[in-house]
Amino acid sequence: MRYENICRGRFLARPNRFVARVEIDGAEVVCHVKNTGRCRELLVPGAAVYLEQASNPKRKTACDLVAVEKGNLLINMDAQAPNKVFGEFTAAGGFLPGLTALRPEHVWEDSRFDFLLEDGKGPILVEVKGVTLEREGEVLFPDAPTERGVKHLHGLRRAVEAGLRAAVVFVVQMEGPRLFRPNDQTHPAFGRALREAAAAGVQVLAWDCRVTPDSLTIRAPVPVML
Repeated sequence: MRYENICRGRFLARPNRFVARVEIDGAEVVCHVKNTGRCRELLVPGAAVYLEQASNPKRKTACDLVAVEKGNLLINMDAQAPNKVFGEFTAAGGFLPGLTALRPEHVWEDSRFDFLLEDGKGPILVEVKGVTLEREGEVLFPDAPTERGVKHLHGLRRAVEAGLRAAVVFVVQMEGPRLFRPNDQTHPAFGRALREAAAAGVQVLAWDCRVTPDSLTIRAPVPVML
């Protein structure tokens, strides 16, 4: 996936989870943050950020914050990007060989999953999670407690127990991590639910991405440690 009209700025502050104050070419502007997560280790004063300038002149904010530099890493932090890039990757045959159907936003029981895919073997439910938290070469999810995430994992486990196929895919919005693991310290219940889902037969997969200021592309599998 690609962005249009990208510019570089310097992060100043985040008054609330929706907006940030950024300096661009010496002028301070207010931009929309496309991620409502905490992102405390990313959005630090002085960090270099990349912004997509909005095409709608009537918007309250003139641009969207989509990526940030953390040391030598460029991290995409657009919360909508993982689903888009996974959809592109899957449509091109990268996830499921023999793909015959790709349906986003599929409801099963009491949950809405990101995708329902089909091939010659039948349907597979897929939930996609974006990962932006990195510590010493490892990437972790979540960066904040997510009861919704736990609910999705329970739903995927029930789907497998009902005879369907199911997968949770962690799209790592950076390149080259050593491994992925659940963030048990931040949300122990998510880690437990992920291990229970895996034990029941839910596929647990992670891929990293090639990130540039104006693009995001799924690149390679990342080892998963449960």
